[in-house]
Amino acid sequence: MALRNKTIITCAITGSVHTPSMSPYLPVTPAEITEAALGAAEAGAAIIHLHARNPEDGRPDQTPEAFGKFLPQIKQASNAVVNLTTGGAAWMTVQERVKPAQQFKPEVASLNMGSMNFGLFPMLRRFTEFKHDWEAKALEGSRDLVFRNSFQDIEFVLTTLGDAGTRFEFECYDTSHLYNLAHFLERGLVKPPLFVQTVFGILGGIGPHPDDVMHMKRTADRLFGKHYRWSVLGAGRNQLPVAAMAAAMGGNVRVGLEDSLWIGAGKLAESNAAQVRKVRQIIEGLGLEVATPDEAREILELKGGDRVEF
Repeated sequence: MALRNKTIITCAITGSVHTPSMSPYLPVTPAEITEAALGAAEAGAAIIHLHARNPEDGRPDQTPEAFGKFLPQIKQASNAVVNLTTGGAAWMTVQERVKPAQQFKPEVASLNMGSMNFGLFPMLRRFTEFKHDWEAKALEGSRDLVFRNSFQDIEFVLTTLGDAGTRFEFECYDTSHLYNLAHFLERGLVKPPLFVQTVFGILGGIGPHPDDVMHMKRTADRLFGKHYRWSVLGAGRNQLPVAAMAAAMGGNVRVGLEDSLWIGAGKLAESNAAQVRKVRQIIEGLGLEVATPDEAREILELKGGDRVEF
């Protein structure tokens, strides 16, 4: 019971939502991603959630070659659990998105649990000047973008990665996604303990109001009972308020520049580690303890860092 009460911090280092012109602190190159990941781990993140980018223009890059430029360095220098995205970017096919995890067989891979509108275009109100042509086009293009994660797509990822012993960070952006996960649990295609990452504040998904957080938690409790571990992700300025609420309710938290560029009102976070330290301060201020990587492995029943292929 004492171990279950430890709080797991996940740090999502760079993602595909934000573009390089939005913050000088967003990691883009392999060296920057490595440095940011190691800094977050040192600050207290047990799990490091990773995307890759083109080092020239910061465009999301879901090729295994791009991930191979930083995965070995991170593993050699840290005991953190490495979590590879299968979300990639919303305009990629599921076949593209799964390739890095398929090759490197990480302990954890993310998995989006349903199709959704994924609106990033409101950021064009805040950010108006861009260094690279693709940035504004990608944001504007999200007005007519459906992030496809069909039942067939989800099953493809589960069967492609399941034999490698990879577990999943099930990203649930709305109530229906929890029911989709329950469907796969009933079919035996996923096995507990489920690591359920409820996502709040993305346009197209559920909002960040405390009632929304409570609703997702109640629904997950009813569907999964004792067979899941709850974590939260608040987008943008919602990051720390949602994390504080969830931590107080016994949940786990995710921070990182993938999810928010900010550390306070109007103030850019200068590193992923700064966000980890901030949320750790909240957790410990509540009288809770932060889980180490090995404790996270035990809580989530992971296969161990010695069974990955990087």
